[in-house]
Amino acid sequence: MSTTVATGALKKRTPVRPARVLLHVFLAGAALAWLAPLLWALYAAMRPYGETSEKGYVSWPDKLSLDNFTNAFTQSEMTHYFVNTLIIAVPAVLLTLFLSSMVAFYVSRFDFRVNLFLLLVFTAGNLLPQQVIITPLYRLYLLIDLPGITMSGKLYDSALGLVLIHVAFQSGFCAFVLSNYMRSLPHELTEAALVDGASVWRLYWQIVLPLCKPAMAALATLLSIWIYNDFFWALVLISTGENMPITSALNNLSGQYFTDPNLVAAGALLTAIPTLVVYFALQRQFVSGLTLGANKG
Repeated sequence: MSTTVATGALKKRTPVRPARVLLHVFLAGAALAWLAPLLWALYAAMRPYGETSEKGYVSWPDKLSLDNFTNAFTQSEMTHYFVNTLIIAVPAVLLTLFLSSMVAFYVSRFDFRVNLFLLLVFTAGNLLPQQVIITPLYRLYLLIDLPGITMSGKLYDSALGLVLIHVAFQSGFCAFVLSNYMRSLPHELTEAALVDGASVWRLYWQIVLPLCKPAMAALATLLSIWIYNDFFWALVLISTGENMPITSALNNLSGQYFTDPNLVAAGALLTAIPTLVVYFALQRQFVSGLTLGANKG
């Protein structure tokens, strides 16, 4: 009897379609294409510069070691710059999520004529290239004095200046995503709370915001990676080397007349570790936030 059932199961098995095989081959090739630069950087970082300068990078290694990682960590003072990055990234992510969630709550739960216009204004800020506004923004930062608040006495060359520019540029995208998510929440929840006498703040803080945790976690992951990897704003708005974030610490590995590419590759891989930690720590919330509403119809 069992043999008959097994034979029937084999006969009913769906044959593998050529299109599915091609799809898997394409996905595997795309994954390898994305991983190839990372693996090549890891391979170069584990080889001494003298060996690669003599044999070339496309050669079999005589020795693999972690000396470049140790030297990159110590020579670039990576711990100091990592603390600088935390001082910038953590307040920027929290402020962006807080302010954009309030804007999203307003435009999604209340009916006013300026709702759509307000959302368009926030979203339109993301359409401006950073290079277009850098000159007036640079001059504005030089003119704003903050004595006793920042080390430089100005908004320029301060962590506060980077926090504000990140909040300004990232709030539009977050407000757009959160407003769409909040519109999917049942209006009966807020209507019942209003009937029970709940204030607008309590409606936002205790009812709507807890329901947006998946979307907030997905945005927090993206914001952390984007702000952590920022190089442009730090390069333009920070002049003191000690105030630079971690992405600028790689400059310390480049000399005026000589640069060790293997050492720079090791430093780049070290700076990428925190972003991987953030992603894997919030991976479940990130995926669930991206797939919310995918099965609605």
